[in-house]
Amino acid sequence: MRYNMAQEEIQEEEREVLSSIYEGDESFKQIDDKTYQYKYGESDTAKSFLLEIKWSEKYPNELPSISMDTFYNKHVIPSVKKQVVDAVKSEAEQYLGMSMTYSIFEFVKEKFEELIELQPDAVERIEDEKILSTTNQGNEDDSSKKEKKEQLTKAQKRRQWNRTDGKGEKPRGWNWVDIVKHLSQTGPANGNHDN
Repeated sequence: MRYNMAQEEIQEEEREVLSSIYEGDESFKQIDDKTYQYKYGESDTAKSFLLEIKWSEKYPNELPSISMDTFYNKHVIPSVKKQVVDAVKSEAEQYLGMSMTYSIFEFVKEKFEELIELQPDAVERIEDEKILSTTNQGNEDDSSKKEKKEQLTKAQKRRQWNRTDGKGEKPRGWNWVDIVKHLSQTGPANGNHDN
C-alpha cells in the first residue's frame, strides 16, 4: 500500500510540474489526471500530429501508453505513426522509475523533423486520391456516385432528406394538385350561374 502511495505522490508532483511548465502553451493539453497531449508542427497541416501519453497505475515504474490514435491524426500515414510511437517508447525506456512526460514531449520536439520526414504533403495526397478515383471509375460507377453525395453540405443533405421518405423515394402524392384550392382560385367552370 505504501508503494502505491509513493507512485500517486510522484504522479501528483509531475502533474503540477507539467501544468506550470506548459501554462499558456496552446500545444499542450491535459485531458484528465493521467492523460496528456502535445501537438507538434503547424496546426491543421499535413506535417503535424498529436501525441498522447496516458499514465497507468504503476507509472513511472511502468511505461505510459503512447498513442497516435487521436482523430486529429487521421491524416498521418500508418508508417509515420508507428515510427513516432516506436521512437518515443525507445526513448522512454531510459526514464523508467522517473517522471518522463516532459522529457518525452521535449524529445519529440527535438526529433520532429526527422519523425515527420516520411509524411507526404497534402498536395501529394490529393494527387494520389485523384489517381485512385480515376482508376476505380471504370470499375465502380456506384462509388463515384457515393463520393458526390458525401460532398453535400449538411443543409443540402437535410433538404434532400426532407424531400424523400428516407429510402430515397418521394412520398405518394408529392405532385398532386389540391383540387379544392385549385377550384377556389379559378372559380366555377361554367362562368355564369344566373340561369
